[in-house]
Amino acid sequence: MQNMQGFLRFLVVKVILLALASSFVSCYDPSPLQDFCVAVDDVNGVFVNGKFCKDPKYVKAEDFFTSGLNIAGNTINRVGSNVTNVNVDKIPGLNTLGVSLVRIDFAPGGQNPPHTHPRATEILVLVEGTLLVGFVSSNQDNNRLFSKVLYPGDVFVFPIGMIHFQVNVGRTNAVAFAGLGSQNPGTITIADAVFGSKPLIMPEILAKAFQLDVNVVRYLEARFSSNYGGHY
Repeated sequence: MQNMQGFLRFLVVKVILLALASSFVSCYDPSPLQDFCVAVDDVNGVFVNGKFCKDPKYVKAEDFFTSGLNIAGNTINRVGSNVTNVNVDKIPGLNTLGVSLVRIDFAPGGQNPPHTHPRATEILVLVEGTLLVGFVSSNQDNNRLFSKVLYPGDVFVFPIGMIHFQVNVGRTNAVAFAGLGSQNPGTITIADAVFGSKPLIMPEILAKAFQLDVNVVRYLEARFSSNYGGHY
């Protein structure tokens, strides 16, 4: 009798483990490559999570190539920086490979404002100038700031989803290159998203959230809703 009970307990445990394993396999979702992908019944309106693939027999070397990263970007703008993207839209061969690249040019005092990449970790190398860089950890980690001054040859990593920034603290132009762990990392520039959303967030909500006078919020929304634009 005891042997039978032991066998039954063993059988129940085994069934539970198999069910859990099956659940983990069937519920796995691939990492998203866009902000959202709403399901549709109309097959004529399908958008995939990424891009469709070219027939391999028509693939050529040019599908994996682009040029122009030797050319400095125009930094005459409100933030004093310029980001040149090399993503799947520039190099079709990046599709499904999970990587992309950017060149970032900074005028003296220019910055890449606080922003996040919802779909990618970033690794940045400075090749010219001096940058102050940093990221802020999540609420669960008490929003700690990790910051460093970089010089040519220095490398810094920004974990996926963390708010981060780069500022040229030198007297000359600065140039950096960054690799990102997605063919389409996405960017949320914090000030643009909060004060320049379409339609605008109610000023009273932001006034309470940021502990500001509501008139200050209205001023900021007027500034950021004037099509200032964002970054990479």
